[in-house]
Amino acid sequence: MSLVSCGSAADPHGRELIAHGTALFPVACYRDDLYLEGVPCPWHWHDELEAVVVAQGEVQVSAAGEVFTVSAGEGFFIGTRVLHNIWDHSGQGFRLRSVVFHPRLVGGSADSLFWQEYLLPLLSPQAPAYVRLDGAVPWKQEALASIESAWSSAEREPPGFAFQIRAALSELVFQLVSHLPVEPRLPSEKALRDEERIKNMMRFIQAHYTQELTIAHIAASVSVSESECLRCFHATIGTTPIQYLRQLRVQKAAELLTESDLKIGDIGERCGFREMSYFTKTFRELKGCTPSAYRERKRTGR
Repeated sequence: MSLVSCGSAADPHGRELIAHGTALFPVACYRDDLYLEGVPCPWHWHDELEAVVVAQGEVQVSAAGEVFTVSAGEGFFIGTRVLHNIWDHSGQGFRLRSVVFHPRLVGGSADSLFWQEYLLPLLSPQAPAYVRLDGAVPWKQEALASIESAWSSAEREPPGFAFQIRAALSELVFQLVSHLPVEPRLPSEKALRDEERIKNMMRFIQAHYTQELTIAHIAASVSVSESECLRCFHATIGTTPIQYLRQLRVQKAAELLTESDLKIGDIGERCGFREMSYFTKTFRELKGCTPSAYRERKRTGR
């Protein structure tokens, strides 16, 4: 398998659309410089487990309504179906080495010892949504080394690399399960309700981002007040509904600028920007350059 750059397209529910690996070998390893462009990936979740090492720089990670900072040489683990996002913390850019894998790569079938003893605890609703791996204790150092080993095997592809990747991820799972909290903290009913509302509101925004949208529209999609909509966004993903909408529109515009020959004005209109001046202003704020400069940079590689 080869390493790939990580993009993050999501369906209307926020579920990531990228296929991580194949049915025969359900794992993908990414070298990720995506966020050097200044816009975080869309909020998303996936059925797979994700393990990340920060190779350069410093990032902020938001998962399960909490935000934490991870520096170079440290990492983190994200559980299945956990809504999360990552962005540049220092403003200097960063690089990630991430491994996204389906639980069955390590656990096999649901009736196996591996699945019952080691995967189910990670997939349980009571399992931690994320685990910070700062290397401060020996087992976390071993977990980081396992992630690096899996990623390195994918990069080099030596003979038997598939066995090496699976072995490294099996060791990672063992370390995580062996050190899960005896009494894991359960999310409150309120937190669970907020996350479900966020996913539904994200679904609505994803389906209607090309149209005129207001906070009232977004709040009505889940039958809450505008103030409750604002509170839910702030508490769960740390931003406003309109800021999320702007980021989504710019992301979609950037994809069209890269992949199509449509006129820039047409792209702006397709992505929900009714005025060219506002499109250019918003795009520059989030991407650091105009739409035309972005297209030129992508096509020339400069």
